[in-house]
Formats: sequence, structure tokens, C-alpha cells
Amino acid sequence: MKAAAAVDKPAITEADFEKFREFFYRKTGIQFDTTKRYFVDKRLIERMEVTHADTFREYFVKLRFETDGAEMQALVNAMTVNETYFFREAYQFDCLVNSMLDDIAKKRPPGSRIRIWSIPSSTGEEPYSIAIYLLERWARIDDYEVEILSSDIDTSVLQAAQRGVYSPRSVANLPKAYLGKYFKQRADGDWTLSRDIVDAVEFSRVNLSDPNDTRRFRDIDVVFCRNLLIYFDDISRRIAAEAMFDALRPGGFLCLGHSESMSRISSIFDVRRFPDAMVYEKPMETKR
Repeated sequence: MKAAAAVDKPAITEADFEKFREFFYRKTGIQFDTTKRYFVDKRLIERMEVTHADTFREYFVKLRFETDGAEMQALVNAMTVNETYFFREAYQFDCLVNSMLDDIAKKRPPGSRIRIWSIPSSTGEEPYSIAIYLLERWARIDDYEVEILSSDIDTSVLQAAQRGVYSPRSVANLPKAYLGKYFKQRADGDWTLSRDIVDAVEFSRVNLSDPNDTRRFRDIDVVFCRNLLIYFDDISRRIAAEAMFDALRPGGFLCLGHSESMSRISSIFDVRRFPDAMVYEKPMETKR
């Protein structure tokens, strides 16, 4: 009896890779260089198998001409990397409660709304860290109506964020007092976040490179956009910077990741140095 012949996986050629990465860049602003070739090929082949496409060309035609966008979203979910944890780069959260919010509150009467936007949300650790920081560390939290918005291009991580269940690694940096106050440990060792915190954040799918997605965000006081722009090229970074600039109120603040610098992207923001961190501020009068 002969063994069944192995089924060859579909191949991705150099021309296929170039065609795909140009298409994906136009759709998302995310650019894959040649060092990501193995990662991209692997994810493409997985999606081809799921959709029963025998060749890249067949899959690419389906992708480009689908009417509902479902496969494009599934592909985006597969291609985006989401790795974070609670209280990551916490010095900026310190700056938020020690300086930025007080600076904003000085210009706003009690009872006013303060809006904070976290993008990308990933699986929710950042916006939930912000919520916990506000409750524990900002003395004026009861004086203002604080709204926390959080967005991502990946719908699968948005669903995970709204479930609010986290691994021990995700919560490892949390003080034990906060862990006991806001989480309950499950039988499998993971931790479930309080629904009060989950319900305090409004999640939405947003492509930062798409004006149709970003134009609805206005009158934002603080934007956290950390470790996202490193995946963009210069043009996409500029588009993203202008989208966040337009979303912010005059005098609003932008926080980038520690390896990111607005000085290499755009001059439309001012630099603001606080004791805990350096952030970017939208001038009261536009430079554009």
C-alpha cells in the first residue's frame, strides 16, 4: 500500500511578495520590508488555505474584488503584531496624572469632558492601564467627565480587549494591590478584569491611514499612539501625524513610544517637557 503523496503548499514568488506588500501598504499604511518575507509568506499561505485558493493569483483576485471586505479584515488581523502588557512604559502614565491632566484641567471648568484616545488598543492593556491610573492616581477624577476611547485596525484584538481576560505575563507589572482590586484569577491561572473597567473604555476599529475612519475623532485632549509608527514609512507616518493633530484640541497632548520621534516626521507639534516625560503638544495656533 503506497503512502499518500504530500500536498505541496502554494508558493509565494518574489513578484507576488512585491505585489502584495504594495497593495497592503496602500490599504493600511503598514510596509513590510524584505526582512519580514518569511512572516508575510507564512500568513499569506495560511489565508490561501483557509479560502481554498490554489495560487497566490487566485487569492489576490478574491482579495481585491470581494464586496464585503471580510477577507481583507481577516488578513489584516493575521498580519498585525500585537504584543503589550499592563503599565508598559509607565512613565507616560505618571506624566498623564502628574502633569498633562492638570494642565488640561486648568483651562476647563469642573464638570467638563476630557477625552483620551489610545491607538492601537491591541488587546486592551494600554487603555485599561490608563483607566486604573486615573482611578488610583489622579486626585481630580471626580471633578471631570473622563472619556477613554481605544482603537485598532485588528478586529480580533478588539474582541479580546472587550473580553478582558489576561495571562499572568500581561499583569506581571501591576502592583499586587491593583491586581487584587481590579482582577479575579480564574481556575486556568488567567486574570479577568473588572467589568466596571472594561465598560469604561469605548472600543472601535480604526485604520489610522484612512481619513474616513479618523475624521470622526475630534476634541481629543490626549492621544497615546505608542509603538505603531515604527511599522509605517515616512509618508504614512506623516498622514498618521496629521490625523492625530486634527483629532486633538489646541493644547492637547500626544504620547509616542520611547523609540519614536515626531521630529523626524513632522514639525506641526511643539515639544513639551514635563518632569516625568517629554510629550508633543498641539499649538494653540496652527502652524499649517
